[in-house]
Amino acid sequence: MLGINTQALFGQLLLGLINGSFYALLSLGLAVIFGMLNIINFAHGALFMMGAFCAYFLLTWFDLNYWWALVLAPLIIGGFGIVLQHTLLRRIAGLDHLYSLLLTFGLALIIQGVFLNYYGSSGLPYAIPAALQGGTNLGFMFLPNYRAWVVVVSLAVCLATWFLIERTRFGSYLRAATENPQLVSAFGINVPLMITLTYGLGVGLAALAGVLAAPINQVRPLMGADFIIVVFAVVVIGGMGSILGSIVTGFALGIIEGLTKYFYPEASNTVVFLLMVLVLLVKPTGLTGKAT
Repeated sequence: MLGINTQALFGQLLLGLINGSFYALLSLGLAVIFGMLNIINFAHGALFMMGAFCAYFLLTWFDLNYWWALVLAPLIIGGFGIVLQHTLLRRIAGLDHLYSLLLTFGLALIIQGVFLNYYGSSGLPYAIPAALQGGTNLGFMFLPNYRAWVVVVSLAVCLATWFLIERTRFGSYLRAATENPQLVSAFGINVPLMITLTYGLGVGLAALAGVLAAPINQVRPLMGADFIIVVFAVVVIGGMGSILGSIVTGFALGIIEGLTKYFYPEASNTVVFLLMVLVLLVKPTGLTGKAT
């Protein structure tokens, strides 16, 4: 078949699917924050890194394993995000997007600088939990159990978040609170609380992605910087603020990136940005975005 190495091809597809899982989770958090709060959160990569470090600290300081980290890290880092929203981000509410971009970009540099100062640029090991070690031989490829777990969990969380925001009463309150806060307040709904919960949810998704990434990529201060530029491209292609667009585009671009690494490795680092340019030329609002 034209000299195609099936095992290598499926291996790259799996790698692309893993990256797509992280792209989808991170871009989903960005889409939630932008779509609900109109904030461009450039600190998202640093918060993703903090999620991984939180899992590492829970294990080394409190002997709480990976399963505890999956629950506690999103809550802890989500709480940190709520503090940021209360103390800093709400002060620029209603201003031009440039202000939120500059503020969150500065926060990202500060957070990364603090962790670099204390832990350096080398990675800290975080072991795969015993229950997810090993893998399954599918005949055409070897599927590591942990990689399969990451894909399944990422997809489940993405779909659950989409359902929460688009198909539940709580989600309708969230969307209404951001579209017409005065009217929603007249019905007795606590709009500031809704805004706080929304930002906490977006940050919690980034932290969850960090925990999932820790056993694969190790825990590094700059691990978020490796993802954030691509994730912003994913959000732009899917449509700024589009929940479903971010999920579908994240997984799709991960797979496209994996295929590119097999067929034309030289373009693997630029294919996402090339697609972004093409999409913006044809549909400036993104694939599923709406004009405002």
